[in-house]
Amino acid sequence: MKKFEVTVPEIALVALTRGMGGVGIGLLVAGTMRARTRRNAGMALVAVGVLSTIPLALKIFVRR
Repeated sequence: MKKFEVTVPEIALVALTRGMGGVGIGLLVAGTMRARTRRNAGMALVAVGVLSTIPLALKIFVRR
C-alpha cells in the first residue's frame, strides 16, 4: 500500500473543495430557487471545487 504524508491544512483544503463541489451539485438538483439562479450558483460552486482540487492533488501526489 502506498503511503502519503498529508498535513492537516491540506486535508482541510481537500475537504473544503469537496464540500463546495457537493453543495454545487446539490444546488443543481434542488428545486428551492429559481432555475436560472440555481444553475448559475451550482455551476460556479462545482467549477471552483473541481479547479481548486486539481492543484491540491498534484501537490500531494508529486511531493512523493
